[in-house]
Amino acid sequence: MKIYYHDIFTFPIPVGHRFPAEKYALLREKLLSEGIISSDALFTPLPANDEQLLLVHDTEYLERVKHGHLTDKEIRRIGLPWSADLVDRARRSVSSTIEACRSALSENISINLGGGTHHAFADHGAGYCIFNDCAVAARQLQAEGLVERILIADCDVHQGDGTATIFSDDPSVFTFSIHGEKNYPLHKQISDLDIALPDGTGDKEYLAALESGIQLANELFAADLVIYLAGADPYQDDRLGRLSLSKLGLARRDRHVFEFCQRLRLPIAVVMSGGYGRQIEDTADIHFATVKVAQDIFGMSP
Repeated sequence: MKIYYHDIFTFPIPVGHRFPAEKYALLREKLLSEGIISSDALFTPLPANDEQLLLVHDTEYLERVKHGHLTDKEIRRIGLPWSADLVDRARRSVSSTIEACRSALSENISINLGGGTHHAFADHGAGYCIFNDCAVAARQLQAEGLVERILIADCDVHQGDGTATIFSDDPSVFTFSIHGEKNYPLHKQISDLDIALPDGTGDKEYLAALESGIQLANELFAADLVIYLAGADPYQDDRLGRLSLSKLGLARRDRHVFEFCQRLRLPIAVVMSGGYGRQIEDTADIHFATVKVAQDIFGMSP
């Protein structure tokens, strides 16, 4: 099982900022220290190039990002201060998901320890998302002729609004989002399949909704590849979550998605997506469990 990792600490985060940058390093170290993965299973890809990003993003937007010409309004919408290091990190997030998708085709499953930047639209970023890694990866693999039809299964607590809009007129990509009904973004977009859950939804209700949703997605769409956004933010103690899933419930969520793919022999690329636990260790634990469950189900050695 190949794991892709890009160092998020290559750009500065202001003191007191809500973006939990340290979760990525905690996750990486926990996976290594507990022997879930070995260092030679970790890969850091080169940054995504302009040609790849332009499969999804507008030329004008890409140029403003590259050269630091984003307006104050655009920067506020993204929620992170611009820097050249931030742009490099965003490019590597995209390339990590591209490589995870390629690897999944030969190894059944592969994981990006970041990614899931589903609030990025073609012409603007939002919600800590600059480029939409899953959208670019989907179109890159299609451009290479590796797959034709892709299911994006988004289990982040926030709707994948950017992804839904990018693929709104593209029947070759099916967008499925299960998210908090009253959570960010305020104005939801229309995915191919949306399941909006009320505040406080717990394990039992969530898992039932997920099971019916992913089954319906499969009935409506025959995929060659699944890209799975395994957000940690449905957790009951997540600052931005508003749902009430336990760690066990989230592990069961992952297990259900992985077993679904294994049963149908669908390759799956996993990205970590959001997680804003009041205790950063909880978020790292949830992402850790996602990788551990994948290893258990697919029988991959460290």
